[in-house]
Amino acid sequence: MSTVQFIKALTNDEGSDKASELFRHTFAEDESGVWSAPGRVNLIGEHTDYNAGLCLPIALPHRTFIALKPRTDGIVRVVSDVDPTSFQEVDLNGLEARGVDGWAAYPVGVAWALRSMGFSQVQGFDAAFASCVPLGSGLSSSAAMTCSTALALDDVFALGYGASDAGRVTLIESAMKSENDMAGASTGGLDQNASMRCTAGHALLLDCRPELTPLENTSQQPFDLSAHGLELLVVDTQAPHQLNDGQYAERRACCEEAAKVLKVANLRVTADGIAKSDDPFQSLKETLDALPDEVMKKRVRHVVTEIARVRSFVRAFANGQVEEAGRLFNASHDSLKADYEVTVPELDVAVDVARKNGAYGARMTGGGFGGSIIALVNSGESEKLAQLIADEFARQGFHAPRALAAVASDSARKVR
Repeated sequence: MSTVQFIKALTNDEGSDKASELFRHTFAEDESGVWSAPGRVNLIGEHTDYNAGLCLPIALPHRTFIALKPRTDGIVRVVSDVDPTSFQEVDLNGLEARGVDGWAAYPVGVAWALRSMGFSQVQGFDAAFASCVPLGSGLSSSAAMTCSTALALDDVFALGYGASDAGRVTLIESAMKSENDMAGASTGGLDQNASMRCTAGHALLLDCRPELTPLENTSQQPFDLSAHGLELLVVDTQAPHQLNDGQYAERRACCEEAAKVLKVANLRVTADGIAKSDDPFQSLKETLDALPDEVMKKRVRHVVTEIARVRSFVRAFANGQVEEAGRLFNASHDSLKADYEVTVPELDVAVDVARKNGAYGARMTGGGFGGSIIALVNSGESEKLAQLIADEFARQGFHAPRALAAVASDSARKVR
């Protein structure tokens, strides 16, 4: 059995050099600058963002780097280190939603979104991407691409939004619009907020209620694993990861329909009402009894209990209650498996191996249907545990997984 691959993060210099070299090789000139944005891992709070709920992501040290130079026409030319031999060219003028195919829809979509938001000064650009965020891993390589692009365009076209946390919310909107409307990949905003607003050494407690302002909807929660003698292992199962086949949209629509049945604006209203009741268990039962079918009951039960788990995890970690934090990881995964039905065998096997071999807790992270798991383990145990998961994958005939160590890192920024 082969040794599991550990994915190392590129340093700023390494990532900048790769993007710059690809830019010069492709476009035969120098870029105006290099920017980067991180992938993210969500500690807990899955499928709650589009239900106005709570999420708790951290930014990864693994980032996407973009070397970019603005143009004075509407042409966008982009190239990626995934396939350095070819670049794609698109004209922003007359471009409509879903007008770009493939990966180029993400960066092109950001410029299209900004123009549709009224930023007429945004023109075309040439850009080269280099990334160490594993694709299809559930670690939001797409948000790393759209957010790095948004920050670069904000800079070169002097929009003035990238320098403040509140201003970045406008750039987040353009990144979300790119993914939802141009690329056709539904997103509720967790990924983009994490990539744009996380800080090193902290988890971002994101409150997705629409009535909150950008200054009200986030708080930085200390997340220092080393202080508790811990590591956060991320294992990319390399199972097929696809949200464009309707599964994500189906669950989102089910939650929206449930809110209508319950006569509330969103399921966060329901979750808060249950949390504040004298008997939350009875209140949850009454809520579920009011729903018309078993599938909707399961979806709502996950969302309501997951929102509660985010609050509990923040308290547990702040108080050094490592075993309780791990228990909440486990409960989250079990709910995503049984009630939200977004796990696949690879995710479940990886979680099971982690739990049986010393992890305090383990859960899938991201949208599901493939992607990654996270496991809370003692310091020094990550590589050993990742290898055990890889060995079991080999026995089961799964693709070989990859792994990385997650450290709470910084948000998108200019690096050169």
